[in-house]
Amino acid sequence: MRVRKSLSVLAVLMIAALLSVQVAVMQGDLGSEDNPIQVYFVPSVEAQTITTGGEVMAQALEEATGLSFEVFVPTSYAATVEAMCASPENSMGFIPAAGYVIANNRCGVEVQAAAVRNGWPVYWAAYIVPRDSDIYVLGDLEGRTWGYGDTGSTSGFVVPSVELAARGIEPGDRVETGGHNQTVLAVYNGEVDFGTVFYSPPITPGASWQIGDIPEPYDLTVDESYIGEDGNLYVGDLRILDARANVRETAPDVIDQVRILALTAPIPNDTLSFGPEFPDELRQQIVDALIEFSGTEGWEQSIGSDDFYGWTSIEPIGDEAYNPVRLQFEILGLTEGDIFGG
Repeated sequence: MRVRKSLSVLAVLMIAALLSVQVAVMQGDLGSEDNPIQVYFVPSVEAQTITTGGEVMAQALEEATGLSFEVFVPTSYAATVEAMCASPENSMGFIPAAGYVIANNRCGVEVQAAAVRNGWPVYWAAYIVPRDSDIYVLGDLEGRTWGYGDTGSTSGFVVPSVELAARGIEPGDRVETGGHNQTVLAVYNGEVDFGTVFYSPPITPGASWQIGDIPEPYDLTVDESYIGEDGNLYVGDLRILDARANVRETAPDVIDQVRILALTAPIPNDTLSFGPEFPDELRQQIVDALIEFSGTEGWEQSIGSDDFYGWTSIEPIGDEAYNPVRLQFEILGLTEGDIFGG
């Protein structure tokens, strides 16, 4: 009886081992066609633009690494974080600072690299208003209708929310527009009194924009705004790179109709982050491939496009760079629920 029992246990163990192998084969190794790496992008601009450009990136990464990738654009910033936390072993995501801090706190998502935009490791949020508005200082925003893309957007909502609260300014009605482009158009069309969107400095031939300079270093009584032959938005010889440039085709006179009231303090750039159980060796392989990809024409058709995220390049970064964002949360007592509405 003892022998039979031992054989029975051995048989069970062998069957379990075979089933385990079979499951592993069915799932495939991470990066195989059966188990592709999941790439998540937050929906800060037009979803179709992200999907198309994301596929360009995925193809480049597949050629460079031999791994398979699948692109996703969830419906919100919160959904992006939820998706990454639900797939800790096979997800990577391009998420902004506030979303990263929340994802890191919720499930241990880890930053590996961050965007560089025209040499800047930071960006800003801009408060925008109609050019003929009677709003001239931040205090004038008291009681005014506020348009923003998503409560999970660092520049669109979190940082402006922190700044307004710190100054004791309470806006009136709040309108969640769905993205930076939609916020610009909401201001342009007079649907909201002011909006908050991302700001990157203009490219100025012969001189570099510096922190402390005015956000609009041009004079519209002298300089004309126009779409250049290269398809980009200009005022005089300055190339505009803030959120207004993203709606240039829909509203070519956006500069004439929408002005920048003020900028926030600098914000750490958006991240490339990985699920907490994502293999370290594959992380580095992907970052190296993206750095190489950033020097190609394909980059400009993907995440480097001004209509996408406008990343000029990418560089490694550590988690500590996002401590200022954590501090903002702590100062105002903001929770994940305050940001994501849950």
